[in-house]
Amino acid sequence: MRVSKVSLIINTLLSVFKLMAGIFSNSGAMISDAVHSASDVLSTFVVIIGVKIASKDPDTDHPYGHERMECVASIILSVMLALTGLGIGYKGISTIMLGQYNTMKIPGLTALLAAVLSILIKEWMYWYTRNAARRINSGTLMADAWHHRSDALSSVGALVGIIGAREGILVADSVASLVICLFIEKAAWDIMKDAVDKMVDKACPAETVEDMRKIILSVDGVEGVDDIKTRLFGARIYVDVEIAVRGNRTLNEAHEIAHRVHDAIEEVPGVKHCMVHENPVN
Repeated sequence: MRVSKVSLIINTLLSVFKLMAGIFSNSGAMISDAVHSASDVLSTFVVIIGVKIASKDPDTDHPYGHERMECVASIILSVMLALTGLGIGYKGISTIMLGQYNTMKIPGLTALLAAVLSILIKEWMYWYTRNAARRINSGTLMADAWHHRSDALSSVGALVGIIGAREGILVADSVASLVICLFIEKAAWDIMKDAVDKMVDKACPAETVEDMRKIILSVDGVEGVDDIKTRLFGARIYVDVEIAVRGNRTLNEAHEIAHRVHDAIEEVPGVKHCMVHENPVN
């Protein structure tokens, strides 16, 4: 929530600044970039709503919690990101096809400085949000980080276009827009795929499962691991384990071993719940 508030404040100020710079410097690229930054304000509201709902406690209708609502928010953000990229690409193609770049005005120095400042700020916001997303394993926050990166790429396109226009190569802005469009669409696809995977109970990576297996085998009293299943539930992990326990142990002893396995697995980062079943072995 702290990261989202910082994003709201910076994006609002940056949008106003770039809009004014674009208007006073006759830069259509900078005005478009200002609109792109304004869309980040809307995406941050989606993040706030998604995280708020996902963090709600389990209730009667949702006994497993609401973590998947964060995936829904990520999907919404990926669609917004894809549409933003398509808009940038469409504008670039239209400008080239219609030859509109020949009628562009030469942008002023203020627009050039605004583009450089925007790139620096948005790239910092990308890393700031990305690091926070990794710390709390938030797909929605990671999607918002890529939204910042797309804005930085958009500003790079604006910078190239402004420099090209000032040097007499007016088509440079439109060509840069097409390249930026491809980068943004790739980011949107990655975010969408990650969110969908977390909504269809995709298993954890093989390395994570193997680490869990080693932890289970290290618990005193466990003779083997008969089966282990994992599934991603939003940003959290659910684990189902079948362990082998000597058949001559008492029920209390077997339960104590299973409980130690349960506690050990729930110490693994990201794991929300572990269910353990004991199979007797002679």
